[in-house]
Amino acid sequence: MRIGSILENQAFEKRISVTPEIVKKYTSLGFEILLSENYGLHLGIKDEQYIELGAKISKDEIEVLNSSDIIVQLGILTDDKISNIRENQTLIGVLNPYENREKLQSLAKKKINLFSLELLPRITRAQSMDILSSQANLAGYKAVIESFANFEKAIPMMMTAAGTVPAAKVLVVGAGVAGLQAIATAKRMGAIVFATDVRMASKEQVESLGGKFLSVEGSENLETEGGYAKEASDDFKKKQEELLSETLKKIDIVICTALIPGKKAPLIIKENMVNNMQAGSVIYDLAAIQGGNTAFTEVDKIVVNNGVRIMGESNILNKLPISASSLYAKNLFNFVDNLFDKENKKININLEDEIIEKTLIK
Repeated sequence: MRIGSILENQAFEKRISVTPEIVKKYTSLGFEILLSENYGLHLGIKDEQYIELGAKISKDEIEVLNSSDIIVQLGILTDDKISNIRENQTLIGVLNPYENREKLQSLAKKKINLFSLELLPRITRAQSMDILSSQANLAGYKAVIESFANFEKAIPMMMTAAGTVPAAKVLVVGAGVAGLQAIATAKRMGAIVFATDVRMASKEQVESLGGKFLSVEGSENLETEGGYAKEASDDFKKKQEELLSETLKKIDIVICTALIPGKKAPLIIKENMVNNMQAGSVIYDLAAIQGGNTAFTEVDKIVVNNGVRIMGESNILNKLPISASSLYAKNLFNFVDNLFDKENKKININLEDEIIEKTLIK
């Protein structure tokens, strides 16, 4: 069987789905690898590196798509590329079924097997395939680095003969994978870190990393069975708003990571809260692409409001494409390994397997 992959649209996505180290793993399972020309060149990976490991390179992207049994990508393919996918092929990636519903339904009608990896269940067996965790981990780290680079004061406390520079105060909104990594990174760099989350189970994790957990008095635990955050009640939102309003007056840097899968990002930091923050403060909004957690977030822009900088990028992982590609490619391989019937050398869509059942778009 053949696994193929072509370059993503470089204007939006610099990550790749097949790295040289993963080629060996696929070939050991008996797969043939076919990639488009200059597949990893923008990351410093020459075609020769892939060829030496047994992969084949094609100048024709259509040939790659047509002759592959399994196509692995990051995002969904463009319409002109989709028209070249034939029946009974398998497409695996981050297909975003909430936004691409019609496109995916038309592909499913062509009897194409579609697997969207952001739908993976949060179970122990799926951890090695969990692309949301691997990518969010890097995003949380990079958001701290980017916000610190735009903050015009020192981060750690510094005691000098001329006086003491106080440590920066950081607030992390949302203590999921990205949030926890943001807490750990900010703490390592000497900041005083606070965090808030609607899931009470996060309190212990935040405190284990040296952060102070801010909880709404009498709050409910807003966590789904799958481990994700769910929508808060109006009463909870009001109490959280009051707590945040007071806290933000003393905060230097805010990292926003609050997302609800498949929905617009919750608006957590309102206009009046930003207006009451200290001039020179920085907000980095990782939820920008889904509408943002602040009232002023604009995708791929730095908005300055009342002296506060609000930052949000469409794809922060384009700033860490080598590390992000390495982790994503490993997640993909582990998923394919679970999907592949090694004895009969074919894809086995076993709907009794929760991983396959949850990720398959029907």
